Amino acid sequence: MSATKDRRRFLIQLGSLAAAVLPGRALAGAINAASEIRFGYAAITWGGDDRQAITDISDAGFRGIQLRANILKEFGNQPKALGDLLKQHRLQFVALSGGGPRGNTFNEAEEVATQVKQATFLRDAGGLYLQMTDSARPKAGRPAADDFKRLGHLLTEVGKRTSDLGIGLGYHNHMGSLGEAPDEVDRIMDAADPRYVKLELDVAHYAQGGGDPAKAIRTYRDRLLFLHIKDVESLAGQPPPRDYRFVELGRGRVDLPAVFAALKAVGFRGWAIVELDSVPDKSRTPKESALISKKYIEEKLRMKI
Repeated sequence: MSATKDRRRFLIQLGSLAAAVLPGRALAGAINAASEIRFGYAAITWGGDDRQAITDISDAGFRGIQLRANILKEFGNQPKALGDLLKQHRLQFVALSGGGPRGNTFNEAEEVATQVKQATFLRDAGGLYLQMTDSARPKAGRPAADDFKRLGHLLTEVGKRTSDLGIGLGYHNHMGSLGEAPDEVDRIMDAADPRYVKLELDVAHYAQGGGDPAKAIRTYRDRLLFLHIKDVESLAGQPPPRDYRFVELGRGRVDLPAVFAALKAVGFRGWAIVELDSVPDKSRTPKESALISKKYIEEKLRMKI
């Protein structure tokens, strides 16, 4: 028997042994660790000029895109047209930013109806995930226990319905929201049904909120839907909340190598959306900022877009 055949038989036997010996989760982790993370880019940087964002993100070489709910103003009655446009630009519609409740008193039925409408559009346009956040943080003092329970219940009710549509729901941790600090993210996730509500971890917001995003990845390894990969820098002499701003990857203080090491360690496979809320240096264009982040991913992290 040839050496090639011997090697093939050995690998088959090794794979069979792994399947028999490794627990399901460990085996999945071993497989996922070798899988490629897919990189997309968020259109928010273009400030509503989504057609230009689609063109630029595709030209920059990213494989997916996240759009905001304002896209429904143009394509709300023709989701297939949006899907076709994205296909022309070789982009997967990864996620739609669906917003969420404003204030800690809200009409749950209305909130659910809004999100279901957006999830239906997303599905019909070929999208994957719906993002929810909130603006429910009290203006003064810490949130109350009921605030977390109320939001967790809303997320669960939305998640049940989006699940029926084949759309995953992710909660986006965010400064100024109930999910600002790490312990607050924990309380929201504890209040939401894990069958229907996953975490869409934003590593820069998590770091700005006082957390370690690599630790969060390990903690929520089984509930990670997708991620926002971004960076943040401190602004000395500025009062909160103007004491920080988001910047291109590698230009802030987020430990991005540790983030991707944690993703590899937990066997994450899926989408990482690079996001930049606005261009920090107004002499640059959104596309130029995207290319800066792409260069960091490829040259510093040694990963392919």
